[in-house]
Amino acid sequence: MTESTKTLEFKFERTISAPADEVFDAWLSPKIPGTPWNYGDRHILNPTVDGLYYLLTGDVPHYGRFTEVERPGRIQHTWMSPMTLGEESLVTVTFTKAGDDTVMTLVHSGLPDNDKGRQHKDGWYYFLGLFSSHFAKTSRATK
Repeated sequence: MTESTKTLEFKFERTISAPADEVFDAWLSPKIPGTPWNYGDRHILNPTVDGLYYLLTGDVPHYGRFTEVERPGRIQHTWMSPMTLGEESLVTVTFTKAGDDTVMTLVHSGLPDNDKGRQHKDGWYYFLGLFSSHFAKTSRATK
């Protein structure tokens, strides 16, 4: 996007009843509901610095590269799709210990300020709800 193009940023925070290393590992697992990697019909995932990912959801491709992977505290990667007009946006996920829980914060920045960019807000809200629910079910099952 050009310097004059206005962009959006969305921030989400969830408190999850699990240690940070478990939440971090779960976020990178295609087996866990609520992760982007679980949603895709097809995916390639290499969560290392400069590692690439590709997701195909229906007929919509999503792709990018990991810029930071610091277990158990932080994951950052670019995010590109037709919804970002083919431009890189940035997803940063942090995992902070809060007693026995983890505060997970997801910030998606650099999105185009248009209807397609704004749709990411509902998308992340939905996915993080599924992800949080996975841990709520897991913690009930272990008690």
